[in-house]
Amino acid sequence: MAGLQELRFPEEKPLLRGQEAAELENSDTFLLAMDTDWKEHDIETPYGLLHVVIRGSPKGNRPAILTYHDVGLNHKLCFNTFFNFEDMQEITKHFVVCHVDAPGQQVGASQFPQGYQFPSMEQLAAMLPSVVQHFGFKYVIGIGVGAGAYVLAKFALIFPDLVEGLVLMNIDPNGKGWIDWAATKLSGLTSTLPDTVLSHLFSQEELVSNTELVQSYRQQIGNVVNQANLQLFWNMYNSRRDLDINRPGTVPNAKTLRCPVMLVVGDNAPAEDGVVECNSKLDPTTTTFLKMADSGGLPQVTQPGKLTEAFKYFLQGMGYIAYLKDRRLSGGAVPSASMTRLARSRTASLTSASSGDGSRPPACTHSESSEGLGQVNHTMEVSC
Repeated sequence: MAGLQELRFPEEKPLLRGQEAAELENSDTFLLAMDTDWKEHDIETPYGLLHVVIRGSPKGNRPAILTYHDVGLNHKLCFNTFFNFEDMQEITKHFVVCHVDAPGQQVGASQFPQGYQFPSMEQLAAMLPSVVQHFGFKYVIGIGVGAGAYVLAKFALIFPDLVEGLVLMNIDPNGKGWIDWAATKLSGLTSTLPDTVLSHLFSQEELVSNTELVQSYRQQIGNVVNQANLQLFWNMYNSRRDLDINRPGTVPNAKTLRCPVMLVVGDNAPAEDGVVECNSKLDPTTTTFLKMADSGGLPQVTQPGKLTEAFKYFLQGMGYIAYLKDRRLSGGAVPSASMTRLARSRTASLTSASSGDGSRPPACTHSESSEGLGQVNHTMEVSC
């Protein structure tokens, strides 16, 4: 593809499926062992309560990292493996991290009363400013998966000044057509809800192989998430409208995401076509497209190392730089993680600035290679 630059990450084998399943089964135990400083909150919003968990406190003007999970999951099932990955912890310890659970999807949630109207996807997005205001965040870097990616994209469209950057995994910017709607209804009649959701989360190859990871998620979705509440969220997600974005210059008064965006999808994932189309509708000067090999439908679970490395480059492009301990290196001193804000000159060259909490930096439109060199101002397709 003309005008695209490929970044190569060091080879990293996918996690063993049994290892993934074991980590998922023990996710609660692992969370308690590693993250005892998480605090839970129920926040009032115009459309009901939101359950969030937060670690750390706002640091000056530094953005918070705010996550939103996919349908069928909650923040633990969706993000534990990724955020508990060692190198990711080296990055996130410099930020406040806030995980948002969609209404009624958190562990131990009570079932909604009969007749409860689940918020629309637009209303889910409109609930997030209450979270930002409650904790005093200046702005956020959002990380969303599937339905959560759609919610965060809608949030950024409605409240662009609150969003500094977005990592959108498995996003589908399109609403369901009549054929898709009918197929979903038919699937609901012939399959259990967990199996229906699994076809949204995993590639066909993974489902046919019935890997240990798929089996574990089938069990977790059926046992951990309240099924009545999940059905409401699933119905609302499948009733979503088009995201209504267009690449600047393609239509008059085109609306698009104004912040830097990293799109992520696994090879052969069910969301692959949607992510490709979303990429075609975003500003190529601020968008990175990351297609991950050997990752299936949940790249944050199967390839947390590669995703962490890509996230590090993404932060660099926004004016932060992360020096991470590299466990692949032998010998020599490797600096521990630190987060330093970069100042950008008028010519878009980068020079080191003092660490910190100064004013919000302008969004950079470049990404750097693993050697820290190479400025680009167009969409990059990264195969890894």
